[in-house]
Amino acid sequence: MAPIAQKSDPLWFKDAVFYELSVRSFYDSNGDGIGDFQGLLQKLDYLEDLGVTTIWLLPFFPSPLKDDGFDITEHCDVHPEFGTLADFKAFLKEAHRRGLRVITELILNHTSDQHPWFQKSRKARAGSRYKDYYVWSETADKFKEARIMFSDQESSNWTWDQEAKAYYWHRFYRHQPELNFDNPEVQLEMIKVADFWLKIGVDGFRLPSVPFLFEQEGTSCENLPQTHDFLRKLRAHIDKEYKDRILIAEANLWPEDAASYFGNGQECHMNFNYPLMPRLFLALRTEDSYPIIDIMDQTPATPPNSQWALFLRNHDEIGLEMVTEEEKDYLFKAYANDPHTKHNLGIRRRLAPLMNNDRRKIELLYTILFSLPGTPVIYYGDEIGMGDNVYLGDRFGIRTPMQWSMNLNAGFSSANPQKLFLPVNSDPIYRYESVNVATQEENFSSLVWWVKNVLAMRKRLSVFGKGDLRFVESSNAKVLCFVRSHEKQRIIVVANLSQFSQATTLDFSEFKDCDITEAFSQNRFMSVSGGDYPITIGPYGYFWFQVDDQEKKEQPGSGNELQLLKSEASWEKIFNHYEEVRTLERKILQPFMKKCRWFGGKAKVISKMAVNKVTPVKVDGNTHYLAVIEVHYVQRLPEYYFLPMTFVPSEVMLDRIEYTAQSVVCRAEIQGKAGFILDSSYDRSFRDYLFASMEKEVRVKDAEGVLEFNNSVFAKINADQIESKILKVDSSNTAILYNDQYFFKFYRKIEKEINPDLEIARFLSENTSFRNSPKYSGSIEFRDDDGKTTVFGLLQEKVDNQGDAWNMTIDSVGRFYERVMAKAKKEKLPKLVNRPALVFEDAPELIQEFIGRGFYERVVRLGQRTAEMHLALASDNTNPAFAPEPFTSNYQRSLYSSLRKLLRDRFKLLRQSLGKLNSEAQQLAERVLSLEDNILECFSEIYQIRINGVKTRIHGDYHLGQVLFTGKDFMIIDFEGEPGFSFSERRLKKSPYKDVAGMMRSFHYAAFGKILLNENYRQQDLQLLEAWAEQWQHYVSRFYLGAYMDKMGLGTELPAEDDVLIRTYLIEKAVYELGYELNGRPDWTVIPLRGIEYQMNRYFMDKENSKKK
Repeated sequence: MAPIAQKSDPLWFKDAVFYELSVRSFYDSNGDGIGDFQGLLQKLDYLEDLGVTTIWLLPFFPSPLKDDGFDITEHCDVHPEFGTLADFKAFLKEAHRRGLRVITELILNHTSDQHPWFQKSRKARAGSRYKDYYVWSETADKFKEARIMFSDQESSNWTWDQEAKAYYWHRFYRHQPELNFDNPEVQLEMIKVADFWLKIGVDGFRLPSVPFLFEQEGTSCENLPQTHDFLRKLRAHIDKEYKDRILIAEANLWPEDAASYFGNGQECHMNFNYPLMPRLFLALRTEDSYPIIDIMDQTPATPPNSQWALFLRNHDEIGLEMVTEEEKDYLFKAYANDPHTKHNLGIRRRLAPLMNNDRRKIELLYTILFSLPGTPVIYYGDEIGMGDNVYLGDRFGIRTPMQWSMNLNAGFSSANPQKLFLPVNSDPIYRYESVNVATQEENFSSLVWWVKNVLAMRKRLSVFGKGDLRFVESSNAKVLCFVRSHEKQRIIVVANLSQFSQATTLDFSEFKDCDITEAFSQNRFMSVSGGDYPITIGPYGYFWFQVDDQEKKEQPGSGNELQLLKSEASWEKIFNHYEEVRTLERKILQPFMKKCRWFGGKAKVISKMAVNKVTPVKVDGNTHYLAVIEVHYVQRLPEYYFLPMTFVPSEVMLDRIEYTAQSVVCRAEIQGKAGFILDSSYDRSFRDYLFASMEKEVRVKDAEGVLEFNNSVFAKINADQIESKILKVDSSNTAILYNDQYFFKFYRKIEKEINPDLEIARFLSENTSFRNSPKYSGSIEFRDDDGKTTVFGLLQEKVDNQGDAWNMTIDSVGRFYERVMAKAKKEKLPKLVNRPALVFEDAPELIQEFIGRGFYERVVRLGQRTAEMHLALASDNTNPAFAPEPFTSNYQRSLYSSLRKLLRDRFKLLRQSLGKLNSEAQQLAERVLSLEDNILECFSEIYQIRINGVKTRIHGDYHLGQVLFTGKDFMIIDFEGEPGFSFSERRLKKSPYKDVAGMMRSFHYAAFGKILLNENYRQQDLQLLEAWAEQWQHYVSRFYLGAYMDKMGLGTELPAEDDVLIRTYLIEKAVYELGYELNGRPDWTVIPLRGIEYQMNRYFMDKENSKKK
């Protein structure tokens, strides 16, 4: 929140959330057993994080504390037990710096009998100045119609004073004589008191028991016209001298009388809605919405500059004065079985014990409280479900120390427990060891987190503070329903007051053809088609429904029309406005992202998108937001995508932006200026800013962490002159080329975990001598306060190349087939040399001729570079992220378990997809499906023998497309890992043979893919080419494996355990590929099917050979 001094809003109280506390109960900073202002200052972090906006302080003035501080002896100072006036000022300054307002008590009615004014008054002569400060009488027969407030402790409103030889008037306790407000000097004195605190900076006052200021014979001495005259006088003075200060009336009256204290907007700004409070509890206990609806219907509308204050229970009790005698009797029976809980005309208990600690009831009451018209008030400790101690008597039972932790004295004080002003709660249910702030803040399912989340949502929905109220007809009286509306916002609140699930039909006729969205989850409910809206709601359940005009279905040919975002807010503040953000989330982001190549969720069923986080940065005076978009799917875990955004006015659009369909998020009208919201990566100035910031290692701090622009210690970049362009590649990321020297990868799919691509690239560049991958040059990372890293981008040196190894290999396969067609039609297929590792001379002469030594040498070089990569990745035993780890029997068994699941899932998909395949592929699929048990038997070898291998970091998604060919050598790129896995899964250590198997499968794909890709091959030649394709992939894979083994120092013969690993990973990879092909390109399914059959034939052959031995 912005500091108070920076903003002026005379109606700030309408959107406020009050937090009421007793200073001596909150936190003790000096170990004397009593809370103080220094302690309260130390806990402002907690209050700010909770989401409250205003702190209401119970009396903290000098006092004998016979009535919890309402018996004042000095109006313009701080009780010494709570600190000094300087401590109060320090607290107030810090609260205001955080955007928290502070109100306190202006106790007009009475003082303590120890107040200097009263001591002078009792000694003064009749008619003298101080005598008239209080109400004196020679008889106790005056004002007989005035009720006695505390009839259980006082028998009269008059008490004889021996020194004054007269009776003095008191409406409460005898130690609290009433001031004489018929005396203008008393009125002036109290205005001076108000001035004292307002000049210090207090934001307002509660006026306790304000109806009792004046006395008049023949009346009840309550709610007299003179009281309203004085309040208008006080209000006029405050409005003239101060800005944004408020008065709050405590007028425990029926609605029509209580509303008079608004004075048509000229008396109190706010007033407590006492009649509503007991009816919330009555409605809950009787499971009937009528008490709430009835009292709200009786409640007059407030003037435009006024507001009701709402509470579930005030700081003393549930007041039962404003209910019928029958209702009062029922409430006492329902909520006050223990006589200790009854106090005068109310029930003196905290919220959680009143609800029998039923979390569902507590949430339901808070939900209703937060959504009815008015400003809600939370009493300290109720947000964590604190209990009470009714056996302490008077107010003490609900003033026990705040429970901060499970440590000594509930973390409230370091004093000897016997020194505490009141004992901490030791009730078996509510004891501080289990009910405390620290414990709940660590548990996101706790009550305090629920309160935080609901308050955050309430803040976003301004309708609750300022909107109108209309009740909605429900066919079931147990279900309360009303709508709040303000400007364009409409929220329907539905609450089940019953302990059982309830069905009802709501009259939504005014919302016909509207969309209904649940506010917290943003899940869509059934749209309103007619007037009746049937709904079922669980025990004590509740909904906040957002009502939106139904989205128009796209008409044919209108798919390219851009959505429009309109806002009266500036672009710099747009993400602070809930409606604008919600428009982005509901109407704009999904169609935009679905047309972007980098969005991987196109085929999934999306339930909603949400703006998870935005980090603003300024570039040449323009604000860019680094936004993290949270994408939720039906029955899938959410994913996070990175989308930098900026607003560009229409007139400068072409000067700043490279316009493409993927660069424009939507049209926008910001404060009347037309333009577009764009993906910032298409803005040249933004791209240049990123590069320059990496050179300078800029740090951008926000409330959650630090945005870091990094560069390499070994490859310093030069940003004196910057030229940048976006590369038009079909990729899951966005690629930017800087100065034709650096390649920057803007990650789109992100996680709160170090991206393995950055991690490995930086490790290979800065910790090893491996030079066959692009050098790490810089990165953009966000490190949050919990130490988690989100990587937005990676900068590497550009590699001059002739394309990737896939294209190089496809060309070579094409030449191989040309030679086959020319020379091998009458040749007999050579017998396969079935050894795991081969050199060129081991292959039949015909194979040597057709493959060619040139390509063989390239394959050997690739095998060597693969080995060098693996050796480098395993070279640092001191780095936990890269240190090799041994295979264990448990790991081997877990591998088998995961292989079983993969096989079951893919074969199930294959059976379901047979109809997609042509007849030849179907026959192949049937043969492979029949091998399921044999494949499981093959997989079981992974744990049946002892494997002495190691697990290291690997590439993870290794194939020919991840290797660049420079003309003479290879550069290995893209260490992101398997796209279908999370970052944490990709960072797991695995056998290097998994990469080797991936590349061998890639050779298999090249052999058969060339046939599928080339439509010029004649149908009658396909069978011949496929037979020779088996030859090509067989020998090329073994050339590659032989070179790899030689570089790794393994010789030419694979140990049995390594042979098992290679075969297992080859079959696993082929089985995995089935899913990709069946879902994306069924015509290519024959390639993994051939791969499985080929490997299983090798497996059967090896089994036969082992039997012969």
